[in-house]
Amino acid sequence: MKTVFRKIFWPILRIFERNAPSQGYRPLNRKILLFVGILFLMLTGISLYFVIAAAVMGGLIPVIGFLVAGTVCLVVALLGSDGAVVKIWGSR
Repeated sequence: MKTVFRKIFWPILRIFERNAPSQGYRPLNRKILLFVGILFLMLTGISLYFVIAAAVMGGLIPVIGFLVAGTVCLVVALLGSDGAVVKIWGSR
């Protein structure tokens, strides 16, 4: 099942897995990335609720931004290699 999802999300994974060094990887980085992705998706839901309640279409811009950020974080955390996780955090 994981290979199917990796094929679906290959455009996102390709960005972070290309030339990604896996040194400096810690399992905690993946857990934090997963948590941040969940937080972004929660912000998406909350923002969408208030956009619908206020009927302001300009509020869809943050909703789309939170949705993209949350999706990228979750895809890299769940499907990405160790190098991709290190690359999304940046190298020191």
